[in-house]
Amino acid sequence: MTYGGRPLWLQSSHSSPGTGKPSTWRRRTGILLTCIERYASFIGSFQEAKEIKEKLKVFLAEKLQLELSPEKTLITHARNEVANFLGYNILVQHSDNKHTQGRRSINGIVALRIPASFIEEKCALYMRNGKPIHRPELINDDDFTIVNIYQSEFRGYVQFYSLAQNIAWLRKLQWIMWSSLMKTLACKHKTSVAKICAKYHKTVKLPHGLRKCVEIIVPRDGKKPLVARFGGIQLKRNLKANIEDLPTKRKPAFRNELVKRLLADECELCGARGDIEVHHIRALKDLKMKGRKEQPLWMQVMSARKRKTLMVCPQCHDAIHPGRPTGKRVL
Repeated sequence: MTYGGRPLWLQSSHSSPGTGKPSTWRRRTGILLTCIERYASFIGSFQEAKEIKEKLKVFLAEKLQLELSPEKTLITHARNEVANFLGYNILVQHSDNKHTQGRRSINGIVALRIPASFIEEKCALYMRNGKPIHRPELINDDDFTIVNIYQSEFRGYVQFYSLAQNIAWLRKLQWIMWSSLMKTLACKHKTSVAKICAKYHKTVKLPHGLRKCVEIIVPRDGKKPLVARFGGIQLKRNLKANIEDLPTKRKPAFRNELVKRLLADECELCGARGDIEVHHIRALKDLKMKGRKEQPLWMQVMSARKRKTLMVCPQCHDAIHPGRPTGKRVL
């Protein structure tokens, strides 16, 4: 097991900080431990930082029987370089031109920032050849589910970097995801992006003002309508946010349409309610049988929906297997 901390050192100077008393900047050491990374900060000289690193190495070896990894244990000058910890870039700000109430206000203040590499990495998930692209794995989902997936992914990015000073950098990622969403819906319906925008692009009144969003509303009898919305998330720093870890890999689409169809408790052929069963086929290509002049009703329904499952009543299910005609929905 290796220890992967990153000690950080600062050269002490009475003239560097613009806030606080000089005596508070002489010697200060802090250590932050997590289950995967360790981060130590130290105000002092580079030589003292190296001595602390050696003491940590001896302590880990003698007391805990752990090895300090030279590749991962870095000594970083916080003003001139950037330390990376738990996905954030950590640095110490310095500018003699930034004044608040006649005093230098940011000198010596630690800043948390979103790495530029993160923005490029996440944008690449929704792009091909430098342009936003549709996501073919979502084509078979309904519009409500597709919009909800995009929104949940972007909300996770915003929530994780709520402490970052440059959280506004996520606007680029938001635009790329919006373009990918529009192309995914356009590909699903075999239409143009302009027509999809005209259908779903709306101005929504939110607690922080009017925002342009992609919104889909599904009405329900006697209940509040279901709303799926992409956009409307405020890109504002929140110092009191509780950060949750980002997933290392993008999760596959959650197929919840089958559950919704079962909850409807209605035969998709004749419309009968109650005691619904599920008819399965091995593959959609099995519906295209050579020599068959006309497909039966249940095959037509499955072909139109591009689904390998069909919700049917017991009577229709019994008629499907021997090839007898099934009941028809009464309009």
